[in-house]
Amino acid sequence: MKLLEKMISTQPIFDGRIIRVHVDEVSLPNGRTAQREVVNHPGGVGILAIDDDKNVLTVTQYRYVYRQTLLEIPAGKLESGEDPREAAKRELREETGAAASEWRSLGEIYPTPGFCDEIIRLYLARGLSYGEMAPDEDEFLDVRRLPFSVMVDMVLSGEITDGKTCVAILKAKLLLGL
Repeated sequence: MKLLEKMISTQPIFDGRIIRVHVDEVSLPNGRTAQREVVNHPGGVGILAIDDDKNVLTVTQYRYVYRQTLLEIPAGKLESGEDPREAAKRELREETGAAASEWRSLGEIYPTPGFCDEIIRLYLARGLSYGEMAPDEDEFLDVRRLPFSVMVDMVLSGEITDGKTCVAILKAKLLLGL
């Protein structure tokens, strides 16, 4: 049996500043039909910025949907037509004031494939230099440096729950032997 679903029709529900929502009717591999609620998102980037002392630049911010503050790597959404690596450079500078001379892709992740088409591209940034932060006017961040080894422990213990942060930390641990 092929695992393919084919869209029969789509109904727009919401068109917002960041996301669009629609409900699609699809034909299933067994010939039946079902509805799929879909969120379209422009995609984003996450940056694992590590300094020469193996400290990670982190941001802590309040995440309204969870009603709590989360420790994360710097990240943000793509602007329309923006190159992901350029978006990563922009977000790192805006959120932490840092710039990096070395960039490496850590791949991409699909954070919520059950209902959202968001793709987050992950990057490793090294060779850091520092300037002024320029967060968005509705963005309030606490920037800290934490040892990479501590970040690994925090991911493994469940203290860090943000998906992009967990994936970036563990990929760097395995791929780079940090």
